[in-house]
Amino acid sequence: MFHLLTALARRLVRSIAFVILLTLINSSLLPAATWAASSGLGVDNGHLNSCPASDNCVVSQDADPKHTIDPIAYHIDRDAARKSLLKTLTVVPRTEVIEQTDNYIHALSKSRIFKFIDDVEFYFPPNESVIHVRSAARVGESDLGVNRRRLEQIRLALHDLNI
Repeated sequence: MFHLLTALARRLVRSIAFVILLTLINSSLLPAATWAASSGLGVDNGHLNSCPASDNCVVSQDADPKHTIDPIAYHIDRDAARKSLLKTLTVVPRTEVIEQTDNYIHALSKSRIFKFIDDVEFYFPPNESVIHVRSAARVGESDLGVNRRRLEQIRLALHDLNI
């Protein structure tokens, strides 16, 4: 019995070491791993930044078909829509608003297991009843659709609030 437990413990340690090694390689060697650090966030000339070539980003402005997502439309007062969005973000798991102005919100979302960070941005352009959105992983090549699903869940939550 002791030998069986020892063998299981060794296998567990090897598995954990392998996962840690893969995480370090992914965050330090892949070319897409440094794009977020070098690209600015925020609004430039009325537009959120475009997505990199990797598959871990979606944006509602000036995007190619692979990265495009619809903006979130609203039919209430702009400030009320902004407050509803901020309220919604408080219940999005592992998400924290880190910057907000009258027309822009920047939040960070962390993955559950490895704590990878995604930048989630919302822009309220003047004279339009839409919220432009952008969500992008900081590391890796693919996010397995997490950024798109997150924004679609936020869209549904806001729709349920009748914005």
